[in-house]
Amino acid sequence: MATFLEEVNERIKGVPIQACYHCRKCTAGCPVAFAMEYNPNKVIKMIQMGMRDEVLNSSTIWLCASCETCITRCPNEVDIARMMDVLREMAIESKIPPREKKIAKFHEAFLSSIKSGGRINEPMMIVNYKLKSRDYFSDMGMGLSMFMKGKIKLLSPRTKDIKSVKAIFEATSK
Repeated sequence: MATFLEEVNERIKGVPIQACYHCRKCTAGCPVAFAMEYNPNKVIKMIQMGMRDEVLNSSTIWLCASCETCITRCPNEVDIARMMDVLREMAIESKIPPREKKIAKFHEAFLSSIKSGGRINEPMMIVNYKLKSRDYFSDMGMGLSMFMKGKIKLLSPRTKDIKSVKAIFEATSK
């Protein structure tokens, strides 16, 4: 049976996590590290130590914004953003409920928007997220202000080749 480290490395399909020598450049550049339960290099250390339950039950894997600042700063090009994606997938597959439920609902709404139109349709994504999270009015004032300033459009452009987008979702769904 594969170790947690081997399982994560196999799914990342890139630079192995063992290439990390804990220089902390990923953590220093991470825009959300301040809110994380464990900083990015600590997550790598925990994976190396086989701490599967602690990692998959942490809020950290849900807080990662996948901005890829970490990989641009990493001297060994360890893809931490991809690692966090893999860890989220593993948590979902293991039926571990996300610690950051609203972030998980946002991910669902985001992917649903991409799947249906090939791009983000902001109004539909917002409606989808609000229905999933049941947080209907907390940011209504800001949303109205953004709409009045033209920051949110009612109609979003659609992707011309929607069949390719749907094929990607079909090929990657389990």
